[in-house]
Amino acid sequence: MNPPESALSRAARWLTFGSAASIMFSIAASQTLLALAFAALLLSGDKLRLPRIKWPLAVFMLGTLVSLAFSGDPIANGLPQVRKFYVFLELLVVFSCLRNLKVVRWLFLTWAGFGAITALRGCVQFADKVQEAHRLGKSFYDYYVVQRITGFTSHWNTYSAEEMFALIMVAALLMYAPRARRNWIWALCGILIAAAVVLGETRGIWIATGAAAVYLVFFWRPWLCALIPVAVLIGYFVSPAPVQERLTSIVHPNSVDSNQFRTIAWSAGIAMIEKHPLLGIGPDGPKFHFKEYVPPDVWATRPPGFYEHMHNVYLQWGADRGIPTLLAMLWMLIQMPIDFWRGLRKLPPGPSVRRFLLHGAVAVVLAVMVEGFVEYNLGDSEVLTMFLVATACGYLALEKDVADA
Repeated sequence: MNPPESALSRAARWLTFGSAASIMFSIAASQTLLALAFAALLLSGDKLRLPRIKWPLAVFMLGTLVSLAFSGDPIANGLPQVRKFYVFLELLVVFSCLRNLKVVRWLFLTWAGFGAITALRGCVQFADKVQEAHRLGKSFYDYYVVQRITGFTSHWNTYSAEEMFALIMVAALLMYAPRARRNWIWALCGILIAAAVVLGETRGIWIATGAAAVYLVFFWRPWLCALIPVAVLIGYFVSPAPVQERLTSIVHPNSVDSNQFRTIAWSAGIAMIEKHPLLGIGPDGPKFHFKEYVPPDVWATRPPGFYEHMHNVYLQWGADRGIPTLLAMLWMLIQMPIDFWRGLRKLPPGPSVRRFLLHGAVAVVLAVMVEGFVEYNLGDSEVLTMFLVATACGYLALEKDVADA
C-alpha cells in the first residue's frame, strides 16, 4: 500500500498542471508556476525524475556551455541561451509530478479548451485586420502577411505553434483514447483550433500540422490517407483568396513572402558551420555576426526579413553551438519517437489513454522536426515548453508505476 500523499506533493502536482496549461495564455504565469512547482517538489522530498533522454539533453547543455565559454564574449553574447535551460525544468516537474494519467488526460483537454478560446480571439483579430486593411486601402494579403494574428502571444509563429500542439493532442485523443460522452465538445474545440491554424497563415506550421495529421490518420484508419489529397484540394478551392495566395506562395512567392530571405539566412548558417564546425560562434552568436557571413552585394540588396537567426533549428544549433551539440539534440529528437514506438508495440489492442499519449507525442516530435527546417522553433520558450510537456507525458505513458486514467 502506497503511503498517503503529502500536501507539498499535491501542491507540486497542481502547480505543474498550472504551469503546463497556462503557457497558452501567459509565459510569465507559466514560468512563475514552474518555479513554484519545482520548489514544492524539492520541499516534498519526492523523487526527482527525468525520462531516458536525460543523457542527450545533458550533452546538449554541456555543449552549449562549452561553446559559450569559447565564444569570445560569453557575458554579452550567450547568457540568454543558458537562462533558457530553466525552461527544461518543465520536463522534470511534469515527469516527476503528473504520475496519474487521468490528470494528464485533463491537462490536454485543458489545452483543447484554452486552444479554442485563443482560436476565437485569433478569429476576432483576423476580422479586425480585414477591416483595418480595407480602411487603409491596402491589399489585405500584403498587409496581413507582416502582421498576422497572435492570440495571447507576441508573435504569430508562437501562436500558430501553440495552436498546432493543442490540435495534435486533441486529435490524438479523439482517435486513440477510449470514447467519452463529451467528445463532441473536444471535437468542436479541435475545429476552432484548426480554423485558427489556417487563418494564422504560417506556412511552416501548415506543413508540420499536415505531417502530424498524416501520421495520426495512417495509424488510426489507413484507408483515409487516400482521401487526404482530395481534402487538401477541396480545402484550397473553398478557402478565402488570401489563404489560397499564401499556399501558392510556397512555390511562387511574391514581394512580401519570406522565401528569399530564408535562403540568405540558410546560406549564412552553412558558412558559419563551415568556419566553426566544432563549437560554433557561440550561443546567440549569429545575430551579432550575421552580416559577416553574407556576401556584400547580397546584403546590400537583401529583401525584408529577420536577420538574427537562421530560420532553421538545425542550422541554428550547428552555427551557434557546433556540430557535436547539434548531434546531441538530434539524438534526443530521434530517440523520443523510437522510445514511444517501442511502448506502442507493447500495448494491448484497443483504445487507451497510453496509446493516445504515445501517438500524440510522436506526432508532436514529427511536427517540430518538420517545422524546424523553416523556423528556429525550439528557440521560442513557449514552443519549447509545450513540446517538453507533450513529450514528458509520452514518457509518462511508458511508466508502469503511473496510475491509469
